[in-house]
Amino acid sequence: MGWKGTVRTLGASYKASVRESERREREVQKRNKEFQKLQVLEQSAYEVEEYEKYIETILSIHKKNTDLVEWDAIAKSTKPSLPIKKHKNEEQFKVGFFSKLLGKEKQQREQAIIKDEQVYQQEIDEWEKQCAEWEYEQNLATKLLSGDLEVKLEIIKELNPFSDIQELGSSLKFEINENNIIECTLNLHGQDVIPTEKKSLLQSGKLSVKKMPQGEFYEMYQDYVCSCILRIGNELLAILPDKLVLVHAVDNMLNSKTGHMEEQYILSIAISRQTIASLNMDLIDPSDSFKNFVYNMKFKKTKGFEVVEPLLASNFSN
Repeated sequence: MGWKGTVRTLGASYKASVRESERREREVQKRNKEFQKLQVLEQSAYEVEEYEKYIETILSIHKKNTDLVEWDAIAKSTKPSLPIKKHKNEEQFKVGFFSKLLGKEKQQREQAIIKDEQVYQQEIDEWEKQCAEWEYEQNLATKLLSGDLEVKLEIIKELNPFSDIQELGSSLKFEINENNIIECTLNLHGQDVIPTEKKSLLQSGKLSVKKMPQGEFYEMYQDYVCSCILRIGNELLAILPDKLVLVHAVDNMLNSKTGHMEEQYILSIAISRQTIASLNMDLIDPSDSFKNFVYNMKFKKTKGFEVVEPLLASNFSN
């Protein structure tokens, strides 16, 4: 082959090499685009999943509740029994041939006795803790059942079963009125809790973000408020021996007399132990369930909550 043929061969090889390099580059770019697309789809799916979890959380607050505290049983309970000293290690003590030979029998027996004494001392320490706890709980139960009002507030503060409600931006205030009825006021921040946007996945897997329709926002807010109220009533009746509690909800509302946003009552309900115990909390619609109770609430799908008068404790007995 002449030098011209060699040049042509080299040129063809170079061009083939360039074309192969460009092909690989296109494949890399294609894979990168597919990878980026996959990341976007995964991120979209994650955002929608987190959004749906959040909605489920704020609308199912009523489903969680504390186990019933049996104050009568606590008041009648007896002091924990004093542990009986055991001699397990000493009784199982056996002297080996070499121990006898070396004269270590006495030393090893003393070690077994010391182990028994250590176990007994640990049992005594645990017993003393149990006694202190028993004495505190029984004293609490006795005061509570005798009508000590301050003990009720102490129990609510100590057990604090409302932490998850407060994490959502709502605060609680408790007081006891002249009828010995616990009243709880829930201070809401609805605009901060309910999302103003809806997230969903398109058929393509891409994220769709739309403004929450006003009517849907108000209905979701109503269910959130009612869910919180039911949870509060259920928890209070679980940790206290009361038969009835009053729960109110307040939020920033326009005062038409002053033209200013002020904290005003939007819901007030009397929750009885007998009624709430009859409800299946996992299946009820929070807002619809209020028909089982005495309550004040004005709500319109197009406007949301309106200001109401709180129920008066003087109209109820505990």
